Amino acid sequence: MNHAPIVPIVLPALAAALMLIDRRIASQRLLAWVSTLLLAASGAWLVALAADGWRGIYLAGNWAAPFGIVLVADRLSALMVGLTALLAVVALGAAHGRWDTRGEHFHPLLQVQLMGLNGAFLTGDLFNLFVFFEVLLIASYGLLVHGDGRPRIAAGLRFVTLNLFGSALFLVAASLLYGVTGTLNFADLAARMPALADGDATLARAGAWMLLTVFCLKAAILPLYLWLPGTYSAASPPVAALFAVMTKVGLYAVLRVFTMVFGAGAGALANAAFPWIAGLAAAGYLLAMLGALAGADLRRLASMLLVGSAGFLLIGVGLGTERSIAAAVFYLPHTTLSAAALYLVADLVARGRGEFADRLRPGPAPLRPAAVGLLFFATAVAVAGLPPLGGFIGKAMLLAAMLPDTGSPAASVGVMWTVVLGGSLFALIALARAGSVLFWKSEAAPVPGAPAPSTRELLPCLLALAAVVAITVYAAPMQRYAQATAAQLLAPETLVDQVLRTVPRAGPHQPRPESFR
Repeated sequence: MNHAPIVPIVLPALAAALMLIDRRIASQRLLAWVSTLLLAASGAWLVALAADGWRGIYLAGNWAAPFGIVLVADRLSALMVGLTALLAVVALGAAHGRWDTRGEHFHPLLQVQLMGLNGAFLTGDLFNLFVFFEVLLIASYGLLVHGDGRPRIAAGLRFVTLNLFGSALFLVAASLLYGVTGTLNFADLAARMPALADGDATLARAGAWMLLTVFCLKAAILPLYLWLPGTYSAASPPVAALFAVMTKVGLYAVLRVFTMVFGAGAGALANAAFPWIAGLAAAGYLLAMLGALAGADLRRLASMLLVGSAGFLLIGVGLGTERSIAAAVFYLPHTTLSAAALYLVADLVARGRGEFADRLRPGPAPLRPAAVGLLFFATAVAVAGLPPLGGFIGKAMLLAAMLPDTGSPAASVGVMWTVVLGGSLFALIALARAGSVLFWKSEAAPVPGAPAPSTRELLPCLLALAAVVAITVYAAPMQRYAQATAAQLLAPETLVDQVLRTVPRAGPHQPRPESFR
């Protein structure tokens, strides 16, 4: 267990390096499957450990915090690593034998992307969060333009430009915080934040707002979400399915930084951003769901619904109560997996429709319409958050967390309920319209000679939906896990103390870094 937090980072990094040595596609596929399945096993292991209350503190290089790099595995980070690993299996299955042959280096880039995602979820300091952000973004640039094509190149350029701005702002924010505290370790920042003088506290507040801007850009929250629909719609379906978890990196960063560093114990900076997060998230959610009604094709519709789900999750985070955060944590894996499934369904729909592809216009029927239609129906129910699937439970949890007896003002409860229920209605109308156009208004037979989706090509979407069903079946244990996660996040003192008190292991040639304190 001592080395459990480093495994999800080292495993894909090693696989990517080996793939660059042997560039044959068959060898890369074999390595990719071995690495990804081992990653899924390690993610499940971390979740099982964290469910029992275990926290893993890994001192990279055997140097104590805050001098060395620290990795932290707790309930939230373990959940995100496990979810990322499951999505990687889905994306790899969807790419195998088709999309991974349309350009070079697909598999190494996918492994580097996984390394960056897992590193962002497991890191214990702000600078390495920036480093892993850059690692996953560099890989995502390559994956986005994989297969070439003018739309992907144009989307990639916009993606690069916006994220370069975000990276620059992240560095400025980190520099401000380091200048006033002398540290970037999350635990050390949390310990030093309450003691800041007035002038330093003002600078730290500016750094907090800059970080919030960067994280909202990553999470695609109003008004910083306009880049996502065009970008994700241009990506190949397996890449878009994996990208469904990328917006959750920004959400994770908000949860981690603004509860641990700028939480209730931060003195003058306590809950610096929470009064504004819920309002921005609610507006973003409603606008995204309205945008879904105007979706011209199924991929853009999926992208707008993904933006809306990020807003919905951030409403729970922004309310800042244990019950609302638990609702967001419960809903997070459901909405990520269902959005990934919808991108894959869009690819299946496009088969046999020729130039109509997945555009929401009457045209040729999709190939294997019964199987693909059933997959679309199940995915639409999941994405819309309808009963009996777990999305309905997550939405009900959030609505219950807003009730007046939870401490929320009656006026804001009415507004938030209207936003959530109205946005859900818009999503349902958009998905119903898409299904009726694609499957009930076919005006011609499928394009002759188009290859029908094989059973193997249906399996990745089925796997994502099976995971959604599993969340529903095991809703009670998932709720307990989510509630325990929210309690951990809102009481970070134990984690702060554990990180700062963890000492390196003694060795025959290893000095103890705590002697430098």
